[in-house]
Amino acid sequence: MGIFSRTRDIIAANVSDLLDKAEDPAKMVRLIIMEMEETLVEVRASAARTIADQKEMRRQIAKLEQVQSGWAEKAELALSKGREDLAKAALHEKQKAADLAQQIGHEIDEMNDALSASEGDITKLQAKLREARARQNSIVTRMESASNRLRMRQMYAGAKVDEAFSRFDLLERRVDLAEGRAEAASLGAAPKTLDEEIAELRTNDKVEAELEALKARMDKQEG
Repeated sequence: MGIFSRTRDIIAANVSDLLDKAEDPAKMVRLIIMEMEETLVEVRASAARTIADQKEMRRQIAKLEQVQSGWAEKAELALSKGREDLAKAALHEKQKAADLAQQIGHEIDEMNDALSASEGDITKLQAKLREARARQNSIVTRMESASNRLRMRQMYAGAKVDEAFSRFDLLERRVDLAEGRAEAASLGAAPKTLDEEIAELRTNDKVEAELEALKARMDKQEG
């Protein structure tokens, strides 16, 4: 069952009120747009049929005008031959064709009024459709924004975040322990005395001298 029962219902409808009362505004606005589009197609199709009917009726009037001309010629011919009775009969047929043409003309005028009304309805329907589409874009944007805010709140307030920060705390504790062991390893180590540092320098000098002597002997052997 449709939201609207006829074109006038759509034109008179307050889209905002319909959406405010809906449990699912996004779904409601989709249904509203769908029905408006279908109604717009139907109104245009009806107008197209009316225009086609008018064209056919105008062709009928043109044919009836030719019929009238034919009967008028026949009436003149009968009268010229002294057959007034035939002339009257011909004029009677001419009048019937004229009356029928006039009746069709009135029907065309009524169709023109209907077309004018349809044109107005189409304009109003298009305006309502634009309004509904604009509301749809707004609703979709708001729904996406609300969903994003909800996800962010769940991300910051949920158990997963607490679990992640607990892991960070555990990793930091492990780093603290590693740094503590490194610092503890250097505790209790007495600094070198002056004599020890000088003796180390002498030892280094002897090693350097021995290294140079070894290089020299190797050079001689190679030579």
